[in-house]
Amino acid sequence: MSKDKFWLAFASIEELGSCFVEKLYNHFGCIENAWTISSSELVKVEGLTKKQISYFLEKRKNINPDECYEFILKRGIKYITLESADYPKMLKEIYNAPTVLFIKGDLGVCNLDKTLAVVGSRRASSSAKEVLNKILLEFSGTDLCVVSGLAAGIDTVAHKSALEAGVKTIGVIASGFDHCYPSANRQLYKDIADGNGAIVTEYWPTFEPLSFRFPQRNRIVSGLSYGTLIAEAALKSGAMITANLTLDQNRELMCMPGSLTNPNTEGIYKLLQDGATMVTKAEDIMNALGWTFSKNNQVRTTKFDLSEQEQKVFDIVAVEPKLFDDIMNLTKISFDDLMSVLTMLELKGIIKQIDGEKYASCVKI
Repeated sequence: MSKDKFWLAFASIEELGSCFVEKLYNHFGCIENAWTISSSELVKVEGLTKKQISYFLEKRKNINPDECYEFILKRGIKYITLESADYPKMLKEIYNAPTVLFIKGDLGVCNLDKTLAVVGSRRASSSAKEVLNKILLEFSGTDLCVVSGLAAGIDTVAHKSALEAGVKTIGVIASGFDHCYPSANRQLYKDIADGNGAIVTEYWPTFEPLSFRFPQRNRIVSGLSYGTLIAEAALKSGAMITANLTLDQNRELMCMPGSLTNPNTEGIYKLLQDGATMVTKAEDIMNALGWTFSKNNQVRTTKFDLSEQEQKVFDIVAVEPKLFDDIMNLTKISFDDLMSVLTMLELKGIIKQIDGEKYASCVKI
């Protein structure tokens, strides 16, 4: 524990970067030596610039490692360092691995051998959200762990779908724990940390969610994962950055196809043309990653005993979400009977209402 204070001291220096810390650690072989080393020894470290060395030395003057440790301890924030035995093995393999991970929740409940990153547009289409939800719900009852960035749009759907499916999820944020971005996800943060996975960050609690930190955050999302599923991505987007990081990290890249008229799918089709695996169901992910699940925890198709009318309605909404009037016109079922059928299907967990108006399937039958 005595060494931890030096890892934390490094982490408290804004804009220092993991690469700098790891170079010192590897050169001196001890994090305490890396922190206390003289300026004359620092210049001997290969790959460091004079500007970096000067910045570190100036900041170090005003930092007490014992106070850094006490600060984190008093806040009740868990952490792991690059030296920790439980540091995630997949993350440790990447270039510029975070030297410290701060944690809320419990990373230990997450199966780090079955991690899937899910990323995409912040302004995702309702269609992409529905399809992603459907795919992730097919993993219900498994020990999958969904990793995403807790941003608006696809990230939010990924985390919420994981919670709905009863699988664990890891949210990687681009700030310290003093900040919640976006603020609309405050309850989602709490739900994940409260027994359903973990929120992790490499940033000191006070560090703000500045724009340059989001691309840095993306390397952790993909780095924690065996593969990345891109749900929607414009040609120039954070999701495309994550896609490239996934390939750089030699991990499996998968894409969910979408409407050809949606500009947020332009990046998807480029990635598919370049060789990414197309995903339309959970089985595609399993095949791409070579995963299987035990008999009790397998991806399975749910079977229900449906009446003739229930089956007729389900067959329609399984193709695409439909309005009540459209379903009534297509099935010729009376208003009162259709209300009853839709209510029963919702109670059975087979369909759900989306956008407050349409009915959509939430299972495969």
